[in-house]
Amino acid sequence: MALPMTEDERALADSVAAFARRSAPIAQTRIQFDALSAGTGPDPVWDAVVRQGLHNMHLPEAVGGSECGLPALAVVVEQLGMAMFPGPYLPTVLASAVAATASNGADGLLVAFDGGATGALVAGNRLTARPAAGGWEVKGTSDPSLGLPGAERVLVRAALADTPGGDLWFWLDRAEFDGPGTTAKVTPCEALDPTRSVGRLELAGHPIPHDRALAGVDPARVDLIVTSLLGAEASGIAAWCVETAVDYVRTRHQFGRPVGSFQAVQHKAALMLVRSEIACAAVWDAARAADDASDQQRLVAAQAALTAAPAGVDQALDCISMLGGIGFTWEHDAHLYWRRAVAVASAVGTEDAWSTRLGEAALHTQRDFSFIDEDTLPQLRARVAAVLDDVLALPDDEIATEGWAPTRGGARRARLAAEGLAAPHYPLPYGQDAGAVEQAVIADEFTRRGLDQPNTGIAEWVLPTLITHGTVEQRDRFVSATLRGELIWCQLFSEPGAGSDLAGLSTKARRVDGGWVLTGQKVWNSQAREADWGVCLARTDADAPKHKGLTYFLIEMASPGVDVRPLQQATGVWEFNEVFLDEVFVPDDCVVAGPGDGWRLAVTTLSNERLKMGTAKFGHGAAATVRQLLDGGEYGATRDEVVRVLGRNTARELSVGAMNLKTVLHRLHGTEDATGSATSVQKVFHAIAQREGSDALIRLLGPLGLVGSPEQPYVQDYLGVPAVLIGGGTIEIQLNVIAQRVLGLPR
Repeated sequence: MALPMTEDERALADSVAAFARRSAPIAQTRIQFDALSAGTGPDPVWDAVVRQGLHNMHLPEAVGGSECGLPALAVVVEQLGMAMFPGPYLPTVLASAVAATASNGADGLLVAFDGGATGALVAGNRLTARPAAGGWEVKGTSDPSLGLPGAERVLVRAALADTPGGDLWFWLDRAEFDGPGTTAKVTPCEALDPTRSVGRLELAGHPIPHDRALAGVDPARVDLIVTSLLGAEASGIAAWCVETAVDYVRTRHQFGRPVGSFQAVQHKAALMLVRSEIACAAVWDAARAADDASDQQRLVAAQAALTAAPAGVDQALDCISMLGGIGFTWEHDAHLYWRRAVAVASAVGTEDAWSTRLGEAALHTQRDFSFIDEDTLPQLRARVAAVLDDVLALPDDEIATEGWAPTRGGARRARLAAEGLAAPHYPLPYGQDAGAVEQAVIADEFTRRGLDQPNTGIAEWVLPTLITHGTVEQRDRFVSATLRGELIWCQLFSEPGAGSDLAGLSTKARRVDGGWVLTGQKVWNSQAREADWGVCLARTDADAPKHKGLTYFLIEMASPGVDVRPLQQATGVWEFNEVFLDEVFVPDDCVVAGPGDGWRLAVTTLSNERLKMGTAKFGHGAAATVRQLLDGGEYGATRDEVVRVLGRNTARELSVGAMNLKTVLHRLHGTEDATGSATSVQKVFHAIAQREGSDALIRLLGPLGLVGSPEQPYVQDYLGVPAVLIGGGTIEIQLNVIAQRVLGLPR
């Protein structure tokens, strides 16, 4: 998953990648390290950038730019980051993009940038401005800043000494740094990344006239631009590292076999892909927020800083370790990406500071992942609204069940099912055959009325299989009744001896007159106690290969020989069950498709999920749980520590939400990845994020962690984490899938 969403953005990315390869091959960059890191000498690469029009594509049309927007600029930066593009490009577009947000005073500066002037952004908190005759005087020494030595225009932020929280934004011309007695000086630093200059700005009471000041620069928008573009470069670095490491281990041999065939290597490569795609989603969400309200921009700016920037560093180090000794040599390019990744993360700022900022923002704001507005599909909206208004007038008489099972029946549920709104993504006559936009409009109308969309539990996976592969009689018998809440389902797939190896199951089915008799044991079956029916895989042909001898049965859970026994977990509660099948008769009309089709149908069942619209509901380590702890005030840590955990846990949820929405939009644009990598990545990261979030939560408790009753939500949150690490296939199995099916590593 890369930043481009549309075909135009993909064409732009391809064009920029080709330009980078042609104009700045890394072998050529290596020869110019000294000049690049000092910011000196003629720069033919920058001249090529200007001729290509990449320097001003984001600037307003009024000053000669193309006004393409932050998302397109981020696409360019990501591609140039992937190519280790040298010189002042990123520092310049950072400065010019921030300058373009000013409401007044930036025209002359933007004209210079449009004409090809190089730039740098100095936006730390070490410079102080005081009013003076004709303007201001500024003093102080800045933090090290990218691209400062050699920059022709420098955009600077200084704190107003007598105005708490106030800023002065102004710009400097390189000519001001020259000559005797100047009060402005640029001191070069030895750059970690040898492909760019780094320096400090020293101002000793330097005069800033009124016409050099910029007005209306919004701090939230500045943060958004900076973290989006630096994050985009980190995303490009992360993508290069995955590609480089995977290419190497695919062909490198050790112990007589490809290194990439070893499971430990495969898992590391798969986790690198997960990290890369999560970073990319975070940057994409930040860049698309350029026109959002400030509170939304604060959320996603911090998200990009916390997710994308550190990912580049971790990714580059993992790449070097995958390459082995060759990756740790000066001759290999991996260390250049590592150096740049560290430089980018350093320029973004500290993770503690950003987690605090995101935590404070998340106390009051949630990310808006909607991609529709109130005028989208007005006829559908009006039709759904009328039905839901009628539903609200009906009695709320659904019957609650225990555990995770959905509620039963009720007048509201029956009306929703009749109108195709219980599962609108299903085809007619069961649903509305709703695509992504239609589903979003329907969900919005539910939300407006405070109504929850119906949940059918395990049937979310079962019913699509019956609709696709079942007989007319099976569909008529089960689908509508389930949507009305009259039937609850469970899934009888897992077995004690098979675990994640679903095809290794041993439950047997033998042919008898009129049907089949099943014998075996299933385990980890949620909702089995409440279920009326279960879908069961059993082996009907012992001589066939293990994937081909399976059949998909529908079992009535009240049948003789079905014994459901609750399993008490480490949490102390019973959420799963084991199910014993002792000579259970299943008639022929409860076989779906035909004997031997079980594996194909099971894959269909496990892959069916209702389209996610960006929201990410974590069962463990959720930001909402951290907010609850903060509100209760019983934590053993300091408030600042809790807020930082809230920030980090929010970042994880925002990452999943961004990936969900990006997947939906790819589907709308017809640019969905054929490998299905997004689904596998989301499953892995969803589990890892909950583990890390819940672990961070429990470390805040102090003495409160001594209380282990089921009513204590925080310890219970942590004790329940194994359910997400194991359920639906362990993380390790998912990593195998990513490594072998997505990355193409050898088995």
